[in-house]
Amino acid sequence: MSFDSLGLMPELLRAVREQGYEAPTPIQAQAIPLVLEGRDLLARAQTGTGKTAGFTLPLLQRLAPQASTSASPARHPIRALVLTPTRELALQVEESVRTYGRYLPLRSAVIFGGVNINPQVKALRAGVEILVATPGRLLDHHQQGNLDFRHLEVLVLDEADRMLDMGFIRDIRKILALLPAQRQSLLFSATFTDEIKQLASTFLKTPASVEITARNTAAELVRQVVHPVDRERKRALLAHLVQTRGLEQVLVFTRTKHGANRLSEQLDKDGISSMAIHGNKSQPQRIKALESFKKGEVRVLVATDIAARGLDIDQLPHVVNYELPQVPEDYIHRIGRTGRAGSEGEALSLVCVDEHKLLKDIEKLLRKELPKSVVPGYAPDPTIPAEPIQTGRRDSGRRPGRPSGAGGQAPRGERGRHPSRPGARGK
Repeated sequence: MSFDSLGLMPELLRAVREQGYEAPTPIQAQAIPLVLEGRDLLARAQTGTGKTAGFTLPLLQRLAPQASTSASPARHPIRALVLTPTRELALQVEESVRTYGRYLPLRSAVIFGGVNINPQVKALRAGVEILVATPGRLLDHHQQGNLDFRHLEVLVLDEADRMLDMGFIRDIRKILALLPAQRQSLLFSATFTDEIKQLASTFLKTPASVEITARNTAAELVRQVVHPVDRERKRALLAHLVQTRGLEQVLVFTRTKHGANRLSEQLDKDGISSMAIHGNKSQPQRIKALESFKKGEVRVLVATDIAARGLDIDQLPHVVNYELPQVPEDYIHRIGRTGRAGSEGEALSLVCVDEHKLLKDIEKLLRKELPKSVVPGYAPDPTIPAEPIQTGRRDSGRRPGRPSGAGGQAPRGERGRHPSRPGARGK
């Protein structure tokens, strides 16, 4: 199958070809025709399956007939809204909109918390037809009277399961109440939990259903290897692997923000350029780290699970679990950052005696034993006893009754509303 067979207009096909894509991914092949028909859609697809283009391309085509070349802001009302859980994902979705819509006179903008609101206000007042937003900042703008959804035609809820994990359910319900009842709605999620199904039932109308990746199935193109090592020698082993194998663009996962900072500093001392990305970093710092990593200016990006959500890095070759996640499903999301869009990838896990139980849980989830390979010179000492894993306040952990996020709280400006603070929101 080719993109030409999906019924896309010439302007979109030209933009797709310029990106070097010839054949659609499975999610694109199934979702695009359904969205073009105007159907509501409930789609299950992991990050890295091409889902963003799966809704961006037909969204652009649906809006194209009424696209205006007028300079008047009034001729550019908000006609499509894409909600995402994180700032990084919002930026990437809006970049996709601009990339594929470059030959169409449609205006787009992205709004998220943690940055100055004034430039966003200016962009909205200039007229925006496609708005990409995180829930908290969207409600901030609505409260200030900056948004008008009377002409909205399409709503997209991207990574809905992450949205709920981060405590945005009340925000989502508030936003749904602001939108016209007559619209097309699309929901994308990596998993179909009962909570997701319940949410979908509240705003999707007789939706078509698309399921691409079996739940908790690791990417088939990812080579997974476990390197047993003593806990105190992990950093040395990581530096050894990066240097001796000449690894470039390595995404490394730690459990805590403090651990990410410390490891990044140690790698820099080893002569390996590195930056950390986590919930305590400011938005400019996060953007700078990600851009430096994408450009190859930084070899290693050390991240926590919450900070890595929504990261979209084409052809990322290597993921390293410096510390195994406490939740087995997070392992699936981590290694799903590589082996994308038909490219092969590699996922290395540095596992000490403390993490044997975590490894067993992951293997149980995968329904297979992961291959073990001891790196010469780094064999673990069998006399070292296991110790309880000290994580403190996990970056991706949750406390009962509180929204999740970095250290049990979403980044400022992106957090869900706590029941006891109905009007609270970060500015």
